[in-house]
Amino acid sequence: MNKYNELIRERYAQIGSNDLGYIDDALGAVMTVLNEIVENQQVPQDLREKAAYAAANLLISDYDVK
Repeated sequence: MNKYNELIRERYAQIGSNDLGYIDDALGAVMTVLNEIVENQQVPQDLREKAAYAAANLLISDYDVK
């Protein structure tokens, strides 16, 4: 857990304590965010490429696309 950014760890704690809601389709949420990153022209191209690669790998894995 320590390898992740402080903000991620903070949100994790908030979800765990029920301060924030749990998302049933967490992988779908990840795909949505990665897609938003890839489409955003203000995001540096290298980060957009990384997001696209991560999304494509997620899609090719066992993830059930809805």
